[in-house]
Amino acid sequence: MTSVVIAAHNEEAVIGACLDALLKQRGLVNPLEVIVSANACTDTTADVARARHVMVVNRPQPGKAAALNAGELVAHGFPRIYLDADIVVPDNAIFGLASALDHAPGALAAVPLRRLNTVGRPWIVRAYFSINERLPAFTGGLFGRGLIALSAEGRARFDAFPEMVADDLFLDSLFQAHEKVTATGVEVAVEAPFTLGDLIRRLVRVRRGNNQMREAARAGEIDLAVRRSDKRAWLRVVAREPRLFLAAIPYVAITVLAARRARRTASSSDWGRDDSTRVHQAKLGEGNG
Repeated sequence: MTSVVIAAHNEEAVIGACLDALLKQRGLVNPLEVIVSANACTDTTADVARARHVMVVNRPQPGKAAALNAGELVAHGFPRIYLDADIVVPDNAIFGLASALDHAPGALAAVPLRRLNTVGRPWIVRAYFSINERLPAFTGGLFGRGLIALSAEGRARFDAFPEMVADDLFLDSLFQAHEKVTATGVEVAVEAPFTLGDLIRRLVRVRRGNNQMREAARAGEIDLAVRRSDKRAWLRVVAREPRLFLAAIPYVAITVLAARRARRTASSSDWGRDDSTRVHQAKLGEGNG
């Protein structure tokens, strides 16, 4: 059995499409166990999931890490897959990730390729992501896909997700480079924010969570060598591709602004997600209905 854990907070606009894509996966050798851990939902997220006959853990407390841990308590299978509710996986995704783990020597964690969808976004958002998508952390790490698969041995590296919002950074820090593999036959589409404000809010949340985890590691609160922030990675990107020089101007400005706001903003279990993409997907669903 392969288990998929989806932490979901007010995801009625997107969870249906996410689950439909999972339930029509091809090439599976083992049965697929899908668990939606709905936390502090005030919409129909849990009902939408139940209508598709998947397991639902419905808890009143908020927090992504706690939701993942609650889903883990009832998950049985491996690979263990963590999926964001707004990701629609291609038909071969689960098979491709499992195959990557099986066939790459020493691999304990697998992610798909990612394709950033910036269509219809303002120039400043597209400029930011033209550099962001080329950063080493997003090519060799477990970040930014909304989909991570762990083998049983990989999952044994930790007991539970820490109560922080940086779950991607936490998982990435558990494994050495040779223990991570990208399933090149699987690609997921990741929606970019639709406005500059939404982009900054997303980056503040990411920065805040990453800072919190690095502080916890330095203080010895978690026994983990957390990946350091590479503040000059963007320079190497521009050096390789000088045509991105103009894009680097808003990239640096946005990055600095988000970092400053993250330092001023208290950490919390709030997801701080970008809702603009979910609103857009909901409108698309209405148009196709």
